Amino acid sequence: MAYIGKEPTVGNFQVCDAISVVNGQAAYTMQVGGVNASPETANHMLVSLNGILQAPTSSYTVAGATITFASNLVTGDVINFIQILGNVLDLGVPSDATVSTAKIVDANVTLAKLSATGTKNSTTFLRGDNTFNAPPNTGITEADQFRLTASLTSDVDPISSNLERVDSDGFGKIGTGMSLSSGIYTFPSTGTYLIILTLQGYVVSSDNIVLSLFTTTDNSSYNTAARVVLSGTNSENLGSNFFYFNVSNTSTHKAKFVAQSIASGSSFSGSTDKNGTCFSFIRLGDST
Repeated sequence: MAYIGKEPTVGNFQVCDAISVVNGQAAYTMQVGGVNASPETANHMLVSLNGILQAPTSSYTVAGATITFASNLVTGDVINFIQILGNVLDLGVPSDATVSTAKIVDANVTLAKLSATGTKNSTTFLRGDNTFNAPPNTGITEADQFRLTASLTSDVDPISSNLERVDSDGFGKIGTGMSLSSGIYTFPSTGTYLIILTLQGYVVSSDNIVLSLFTTTDNSSYNTAARVVLSGTNSENLGSNFFYFNVSNTSTHKAKFVAQSIASGSSFSGSTDKNGTCFSFIRLGDST
């Protein structure tokens, strides 16, 4: 920074080296640690001569590193000390544990001054463990639904034909949605999903029809996670069930639906313009 005139001396208080020899003259050189020291002005000094503080400008003047007393010193005079105050507006380096919250100007601590780990930007926040992290996604980011488009009259593992993503009556999908290939459902992202299986079907007397949800966590072995069973009454019936699936890996965690125990005359109901037998997937939150 440029100054008009002499640049202020920056630093804390300094005590000049002792001047032990007076030689009948008024001018003496001030040094700190053997190096010439130049006070900002005579008013930025404390000078003791013969145990008496001297008045600046009238008792002494300063030019660079030279102090000149108002009259020549004589044998027996003692310069007790010369203390340079430096720039009195400069506080220097505060002592440890001396800066209180009130002394810091509001909004004056920037991200650059924080030593926390993680990425510091407009999308992250500072956690209590001193790390920057993205806020948890607490909203629903994925919701999708598929349905059977035609009646199913025989057992099949998995249900892989006559399926469509719901597309009528103002249907709204949230997020990327599920991927379906050969009856296997792949999840778009990790998370805890609510899977709802709904079975609408016609069941003949003394028969049961079963819609089962199977899940895998190794992309190989499938296990029954939930079932819907409709009992025979020679009429159309409706039932549903659900399962919370923790998808920690989208490559290994998948789902399928299986039609079981369909006797002659019984069927799963399907339609292209309204939901009957259908499958819903809702991501509720992060995986555990």
